[in-house]
Amino acid sequence: SKLAALFEHPLYNIPVPEVTDEDKLFVVNPMEKFSLQSSGSDEWVSSSKAETVLPTGKTAYDTYPAWLKFHIGINRYELYPRRDPLMPTLLRDLATMRIVSSVQKSGGTQLKLIMTFPNYGQALFKPMKQSRDQETPVDFFYFSDFERHNAEIAAFHLDRILDFRRIPPVSGRLVNITKEIRDITTDKKLAKTFFISPAGNVCFYGECSYYCSTEHALCGKPDQLEGSMAALLPDKALAKRRSWRSPWRRSYHKSKKAEWELNPNYCAQVRQTPPYDRGHRLLDLIDMAVLDFLMGNMDRHHYETFEKFGNDTFLLHLDNGRGFGTHSHDELSILAPLQQCCSIKKSTYLRLQLLATEPYRLSELLREALATDRLAPVLAEPHLRALDRRLGKVLAAVGRCLA
Repeated sequence: SKLAALFEHPLYNIPVPEVTDEDKLFVVNPMEKFSLQSSGSDEWVSSSKAETVLPTGKTAYDTYPAWLKFHIGINRYELYPRRDPLMPTLLRDLATMRIVSSVQKSGGTQLKLIMTFPNYGQALFKPMKQSRDQETPVDFFYFSDFERHNAEIAAFHLDRILDFRRIPPVSGRLVNITKEIRDITTDKKLAKTFFISPAGNVCFYGECSYYCSTEHALCGKPDQLEGSMAALLPDKALAKRRSWRSPWRRSYHKSKKAEWELNPNYCAQVRQTPPYDRGHRLLDLIDMAVLDFLMGNMDRHHYETFEKFGNDTFLLHLDNGRGFGTHSHDELSILAPLQQCCSIKKSTYLRLQLLATEPYRLSELLREALATDRLAPVLAEPHLRALDRRLGKVLAAVGRCLA
């Protein structure tokens, strides 16, 4: 396994600082009874159909479900550890565990569902909108592109291979629209949008601001539908998150350009603006730009951090569905933070150089990682080949900065 060899490499064994209680998102007494209802948050209370409840009385940490162990493991430095024994279990749960509730997630431009499991775990389901080999039409603006379920799966594995570990775990899943959505939803608005297509397939379209209409319905074959299942982060009532507008956000306008596109010295003013004027925040943003460039994601308008850790923590790379839309074009403007600031973490640069060498070729590592997913093959081959080409362009950009 090339992946196993990669994670054994010294660059992937740089120790994280010692984690104190202050650095943990949650401090839990492992002998204490853990009751989800006591959080006062609806999201963690199971539906009445749930069969299993967490054991009462004194329970050991071992009895906690995988999603809860994932939440407890989050700290200032990482969303999950490099050698996380939990990850295979968590990904398997997302892909196979029985769904007891499906409701539409409010907000956003496209349809997403929140699905709940019998052990109170929850996942964000993004349904398949287009096939693996369909590229984003050349006349589409980045803000009117579809969100792709396979991009969410591939982004999680790519983020892990780059050793950022800032995207919550995502697994592919085949969902039965009838049994796992229509028959169990308590969402009346969603329930009204189901219909049988002329071809005899079960379809639905939900309610949202863009692609929620009969013309953009999601249809099964006849009721099987592919999608991505992303583990939800802890409820905001328990772990507040702060949303930050990216300084390199696009204009989201058909003809206007953003300031960074017009001013080549834009980085100088970013460097003087908190929180980019100290610490490693700007370097974390450049990490995110490298990730986005590799997958061709132009839609990074915001990022989030856990409020508890202040400014001294990692950035959450959420919402990656607009990545991997086109393999035949490399959008160099995504690399603007790197090109304009001429800064990159040494550890990131050394790992990128490693991923350009023959034993650790990035495309081969991602191909291996994605082969274990239920929906494999997750990416069409041209997208994997594009990764190696784009990695070369990132290294060339760093080379120009060094020169």
